[in-house]
Amino acid sequence: MKQAVVARTDLKMGKGKICSQIAHASVESFLLTRQRRQEWAEIWLAEGQKKIILKVESEQALKDLYNEVRHEIPAVLVVDAGYTQIHPGTTTCLGIGPAPETVIDKYISHYKLL
Repeated sequence: MKQAVVARTDLKMGKGKICSQIAHASVESFLLTRQRRQEWAEIWLAEGQKKIILKVESEQALKDLYNEVRHEIPAVLVVDAGYTQIHPGTTTCLGIGPAPETVIDKYISHYKLL
């Protein structure tokens, strides 16, 4: 089991900002997975919460990936409130899973690490 978080690099967020957006995506995606696929969430917790952080270059790429995975794996888009570095309503990250590695890898294997 693993979780993937995909972050936009075109926004030029500071390190702290991108870390907080990734954290939001991880937690929100886990909570959604716990609701929809509780067994996946429990196994992931027991196995040490493996996750991978990837990057995309645009909002459209992030949304395209979300539309690909959401029918098979719980996934959530993070939309920023706009209190600090970016405008309100900006989509920053995508959290995927946790899910079995074989399931998640067919969607993310060609993305690069952040």
